[in-house]
Amino acid sequence: MKTDTPRAGRRFRADGVTKLLFFSLFAALVLLPLFRMLTNLSRESFDKVFGSPVIGEILQNSLLSALAGTVISVLIAYLLALAMQRTAIRGKAFFSVILVLPMLIPSVSHGMGLILLFGNNGILTRLLGLSSGIYGFPGIVCGSVLYAFPVAFIMLSDILRYEDGAPYEAATVLGIPRARQFFRISLPFLARPLVSVFFAAFTMILTDYGVPLMVGGRYKTLAIVMYQEVIGQLHFGEGSVYGLILLLPAVLAFLVDLFNRGAGNSAFVTRPPEPSRRPAPRILASFFVIAVSLFTLLPVVSFIILGFAENYPTDLSFSLVNSLVITALTAALGTALGFFTSYLTARSRSPLSSLLHLVAITAMAVPGLVLGLSYVLLYKASAVYGTLVILIMVNTAHFIASPYLMMYNSFCKLNGNLEAVGETLGVGRVRMLFDVFLPQSAPTLLEMFSYFFVNSMMTISAVSFLANASTKPISLMINQFEAQMQLENAAVVSLLILLVNLALKGAVALLKPSFLKKRRQKTF
Repeated sequence: MKTDTPRAGRRFRADGVTKLLFFSLFAALVLLPLFRMLTNLSRESFDKVFGSPVIGEILQNSLLSALAGTVISVLIAYLLALAMQRTAIRGKAFFSVILVLPMLIPSVSHGMGLILLFGNNGILTRLLGLSSGIYGFPGIVCGSVLYAFPVAFIMLSDILRYEDGAPYEAATVLGIPRARQFFRISLPFLARPLVSVFFAAFTMILTDYGVPLMVGGRYKTLAIVMYQEVIGQLHFGEGSVYGLILLLPAVLAFLVDLFNRGAGNSAFVTRPPEPSRRPAPRILASFFVIAVSLFTLLPVVSFIILGFAENYPTDLSFSLVNSLVITALTAALGTALGFFTSYLTARSRSPLSSLLHLVAITAMAVPGLVLGLSYVLLYKASAVYGTLVILIMVNTAHFIASPYLMMYNSFCKLNGNLEAVGETLGVGRVRMLFDVFLPQSAPTLLEMFSYFFVNSMMTISAVSFLANASTKPISLMINQFEAQMQLENAAVVSLLILLVNLALKGAVALLKPSFLKKRRQKTF
């Protein structure tokens, strides 16, 4: 017993030092840049922003368009999730791929697709003889729905997948009408998760500048004004004020999600609800899913038509190489960071673990525009500024929260006594980590890598503040071509990003079954 006490003490100290090291890393990636942006605020900047005669209009435009886009996105996503999870429609695997395609291209591409289709000289505008284009509020809402509904659909589908079917069976046996079942069973189950989904979609739309940049016209939003202040006029003080305004709803969404986490329905799922095989629900669900899928595919089809109808860009190779290097290294670094951090927080309960968990998910509350500006202010005099390194850093910080939570939840589901058993058998924690936890979490690691890669490939928000001519990723070429009115070139760039992301998703889909098989073999 005496010999175990020093060993336990050394293990405890090593665990604490490791957590402090990871906390310092997250502080450098997220907390310090934000703190630097806040120190850049001044009364003069506040006076210029809030003394502007158009600030009220800009705030109103942003809130109205974000609220309308969020309501429509969540409604479409919920109906899609119901159709996919509660009815026995055909082609679910095919539609599952089509419905998430908008997540694989930058938001600016959605706006460009709407211009190609419904602009003043758009394909459908001419075909249908429409008198005006889609610019302004309608265009922003439509593009925002394209941008946000796939994320809400994935979240709601996952929620419905874990709903217990026993209460519905009991209610049906008792003769309770379906409308009453919805208000008494479905709505209470969905109430808390819906709040998180709503805030997630609202924050995405409010802080996005890609769609308003393309189809906003004279309808200015906060994200657009911040982009113009910093990129166009280098007004970092005013940009910081706009960044703070954009940060407030995101922080509120973060706090709601933080206090709401784990507060959902804790009932044991005995059996998920059986998908309806009745003809009427299946037909209605099929028509709805097909209609949304066509709406999703139209911008992509317009890219193909325009891209192959005109000349290709002269040279995309340099920016494509930059993007592949940035995305691959971001995915590798972010996956490793998320894996080890989640192990430290999920498999060890202590105040320091809770603090590390909190700082790891803080990035969820930071919009890309705000993070990019923060990095400019903090690192502009450093050696990494103007290099690929800072782009990898900002992408890792921007996207770390969701992959981290994926792995954190996976580790929490594993048997809590594994470390104690390993210690009894004389197996060290490092060996347990690589021989037990790594094989068990391999499929989640693949999803983490995919998440980092896809989002780093298509992002335009944070990197737009930090990239230069030699480090420019290919996604920023869409803005460049759009500004030069070379929409055919921008369409090809969007297609190229989509194809690269589809290739990565396909590779993950092929690899995952083998990893799942190895995990089952390790389990038994």
